[in-house]
This record gives sequence, structure tokens and C-alpha cells, in this order.
Amino acid sequence: MNDVKAKMQAKVPESGFEQRYELDASPEKVWRAISIAEFREKWLPREALAEPQSLSETPGKEIRYKLRDDTPPHLESTVIFTIAPNGSGGTSLRILHELTGATFERLAKTVANGNSPPLMLAA
Repeated sequence: MNDVKAKMQAKVPESGFEQRYELDASPEKVWRAISIAEFREKWLPREALAEPQSLSETPGKEIRYKLRDDTPPHLESTVIFTIAPNGSGGTSLRILHELTGATFERLAKTVANGNSPPLMLAA
């Protein structure tokens, strides 16, 4: 079991983070909350989405959305919601949030201190 957990954690890229939750609600109820726009907008507003539709979905199991920050530099990311029934009759919810490739590469190249020689400005 520990090997499986280690493999799953190893898949999380450096450009993102993972959260896991054990919910009392049934998988069907959780699926409706993450996949139906009217329910989803109560906790994930339409304005946060780069595109109103999901990027992809496996009904009852996984759905992906593309998000965009509303403030500069307007970073884009992908959030993947994966659900599965748990042993207590509820739902295991896994959320993987990662910056998209181009956005992450752009951020990686941006440094706060470039250690370049100081510039002298004319008065």
C-alpha cells in the first residue's frame, strides 16, 4: 500500500500541488457538485475558468478544467478532480492543480534577482 501511495505522490509535478479529501457525500453527489455548472459555480465561479466547458471528463470519475488568474500575469493552470468511493460509503476526492507547461516555463525563467551588474542611470 505504501508503494502505491509513493507512486501516486511521485506523479505530482513540481509545477503544481495535490490535495486529498474524504467526504461523507456519495460519489454521485460529489460528481454533480464538480461537473454541473450551476452547482460548481457555488464554489468555483465561472470567472475563474479560462473556458466554460471542461477540458475532458470521464463521467463519474474525473473532470479537468482550465483556470486563469484574474490579475496579471494572468497565469493559466489545469485542475483535475478525481473521485472514487471510499470504504465508509462516502467519497475520496483528489484535486491536482498544476500550471500549464508554457506558463510554468515562463515563470521558471523569471527571477527576482538576476545577479546582473548594476546599471548606472544618467541624471
